[in-house]
Amino acid sequence: MSTPYDIPEAPEVLDRREGPYGEVVLRRHGRLLQIIANGCFLMDTSDGRSERLLVDAALDALDPDAADPSVLIGGLGVGFSLAHAAGQARWGRITVVEREPAIIGWHRTGPLAELSCVALADPRTEIVEQDLITYINETSDTFDALCLDIDNGPDWTVDEGNEGLYSPDGLAACARVLRPRGILAVWSAKPSPEFEGTLRNAGFQQVRTEEIPVARGVPDVVHIGVRPG
Repeated sequence: MSTPYDIPEAPEVLDRREGPYGEVVLRRHGRLLQIIANGCFLMDTSDGRSERLLVDAALDALDPDAADPSVLIGGLGVGFSLAHAAGQARWGRITVVEREPAIIGWHRTGPLAELSCVALADPRTEIVEQDLITYINETSDTFDALCLDIDNGPDWTVDEGNEGLYSPDGLAACARVLRPRGILAVWSAKPSPEFEGTLRNAGFQQVRTEEIPVARGVPDVVHIGVRPG
């Protein structure tokens, strides 16, 4: 007997585009939608627990008296983090920075719209088409929380250019866009004790790692740090 989670052997390519940073592909594999970048699996629609925890961890770490806190989400992906943030009344402004126009298009008018249409229609939501590192270095805006989900983790970057984001200079740039006592939350496919040390050395306080159990293998995690203030 088949189940809703039975997955055929061969995925179906729904769209393939050459973007500003290489090839991006949207595939359907059974009931799952998958995003592949330059041949590297990024994420799919199978679960979303860790993406939701990324947002929850940032919100829970904020000062409970903070009114209408703003959040910057780095990476749109399949939309789990955005949809979850938009479902929480406490957030004020929700800004998502995504560098791939194809991914933004798949959410606005493509197969991923069913996951994000409500969030995209929310007046609190703003989508910025730009490289996250460029945005962080150039923006004059500041936020109460910064949720990063643009790689498989600090030790497993999708693009070599992203490595600098997790360096002392990159974390200093993250701190610059955070308000005092602002929260930095970083998703990772595996724990990184080295990155915890880098966060502490960059001046972040209350550094910790929250694990998200998975069916097989090493748990996903969210690394959290607080900007002094």
